[in-house]
Amino acid sequence: MNEENMTDLLSSGLKNDYNKETFTLKHKIDEQMFPCRFIKIVPLLSWGPSFNFSIWYVELNGIDDPDVVQPCLNWYSKYREQEAIRLCLKHFRQHNYTEAFESLQKKTKIALEHPMLTDLHDKLVLKGDFDACEELIEKAVNDGLFNQYISQQEYKPRWGQIIPKSTKGDGEDSRPGMRGGHQMVIDVQTETVYLFGGWDGTQDLADFWAYSVKENQWTCISRDTEKESGPSARSCHKMCIDIQRRQIYTLGRYLDSSVRNSKSLKSDFYRYDIDTNTWMLLSEDTAADGGPKLVFDHQMCMDSEKHMIYTFGGRILTCNGSVDDSRASEPQFSGLFAFDCQCQTWKLLREDSCNAGPEDIQSRIGHCMLFHSKNRCLYVFGGQRSKTYLNDFFSYDVDSDHVDIISDGTKKDSGMVPMTGFTQRATIDPELNEIHVLSGLSKDKEKREENVRNSFWIYDIVRNSWSCVYKNDQAAKENPGKSLQEEEPCPRFAHQLVYDELHKVHYLFGGNPGKSCSPKMRLDDFWSLKLCRPSKEYLLRHCKYLIRKHRFEEKAQTDPLSALKYLQNDLYVTVDHSDPEETKEFQLLASALFKSGSDFTTLGFSDVDHTYAQRTQLFDTLVNFFPDNMTPPKGNLVDLITL
Repeated sequence: MNEENMTDLLSSGLKNDYNKETFTLKHKIDEQMFPCRFIKIVPLLSWGPSFNFSIWYVELNGIDDPDVVQPCLNWYSKYREQEAIRLCLKHFRQHNYTEAFESLQKKTKIALEHPMLTDLHDKLVLKGDFDACEELIEKAVNDGLFNQYISQQEYKPRWGQIIPKSTKGDGEDSRPGMRGGHQMVIDVQTETVYLFGGWDGTQDLADFWAYSVKENQWTCISRDTEKESGPSARSCHKMCIDIQRRQIYTLGRYLDSSVRNSKSLKSDFYRYDIDTNTWMLLSEDTAADGGPKLVFDHQMCMDSEKHMIYTFGGRILTCNGSVDDSRASEPQFSGLFAFDCQCQTWKLLREDSCNAGPEDIQSRIGHCMLFHSKNRCLYVFGGQRSKTYLNDFFSYDVDSDHVDIISDGTKKDSGMVPMTGFTQRATIDPELNEIHVLSGLSKDKEKREENVRNSFWIYDIVRNSWSCVYKNDQAAKENPGKSLQEEEPCPRFAHQLVYDELHKVHYLFGGNPGKSCSPKMRLDDFWSLKLCRPSKEYLLRHCKYLIRKHRFEEKAQTDPLSALKYLQNDLYVTVDHSDPEETKEFQLLASALFKSGSDFTTLGFSDVDHTYAQRTQLFDTLVNFFPDNMTPPKGNLVDLITL
């Protein structure tokens, strides 16, 4: 609304071409639309050093209807006025201008914060009732008020190698052997992982296994599913599970060019019933039924609620030397299909398209596709098309048949998104609104040796942001005593990763380590991965530590003997003595017993006594754990002064 006071609405980039691009600008504060009078575009970086910036055409789409804009303008003015008053209230209280604070609050009737935090300030800063403060913090933690803070903290990955119980003496027959290109699904209700097929380096496999998390044991359901009216040996197929009806579906596979003919290139489609332990052939040839042709490296997702299966991408297998199709020499990719499990009918939703229209999608192989059961969208990203690695990311609303481009992959922010060209395995947590991506080895031999590492990424759907949880070269630095193989799985491709969203655990099995010296080598290691954030218990202990540390420092200035006892008993129990950093900090606290009052640093509050200033600083620290809608404004009044 003012040229002197601009708000950052978008940080992005343009492609170096003449095509139109559309960007969505930030237009809401606290779910309320705000008005805009000026738009300022600041070019920061050109595509190359040899030419200048030029943006030829800008078009703004928005609403200028006074009936819509005026209420937003009124709200915006009121919001700014309110925030200015809250900043003043915060400043007055920090400096203990009690009369000014009370007078302004009484006149405006604007609350600085939630009453619970006012109570905390009263007990901590004004009265120094530290026991009451601890009780209040404990209540806040138990009421779930720290949950928002926890959800914003970075995860720390915890890998653990699973050594299953063996039923036989040698143990080789009691668990799946080495393989890549296999498939896994998980039944989260019974905590059972199902594994089928794969390639062991010399042949396709047709064995079918179940792993019970509770029993820590593999069970071989079938050594050869083909003998039990099930699918033949295969790899690079796809499976999905309907947890409600306890059924598993499998589609597609890779066939070597030497065995491709019109009969073998038919795409069969099977369903396995867990309770009856029986396979059923749903289709001998899905293409003849209006579905996809025989594909491999595609993706398949289950919508249990509507009893639908979605399959997208994958390379279509064709007979070599076919003359009836002029495009036979070029690789062909499969589009987006939906299968109605009830009616057993296929529907083509999107054909493979190289156009850049808003509803067009480009088919690919080796991509990730996930179904969000709550917002009912498919999320698709990454993959490869011929020799091109794709870095775009889009969602598809299955109910409205609408494509939404989240990122077209051309931005120069590649450092903050998972890199292309590496094998990615992804899972989704609809409850936490998160997508998890494990990035491993590249299938390309040329790209393989230079930079071998796993990385784990999390995409926050609500905030539309990626964060890298870890890269394994860091893990090796942190624990030089242990080899990488003991700590976490080695980088690989053709592996499988499944996620139990109820118990928040990932499971990874097998794959190809990409060793050029032994190209037939495959892995049979089995891992679990838990992503850990600070727990409520940890935060409660940490807050108690901060309160007791401050209490000790106050005691140290007036009664060193009492302070020493407090340090050895009350403060001691809030420290995790297995943590070297916490232990070191605790040991250094004793030096406070030998400081004189003049040794304590002032905090910039020249007009209030040292105790009030220190308590205010502790209060500001504790407030950070509470939800934003309860706390005072984050900024400070003095920061608005320009020099």
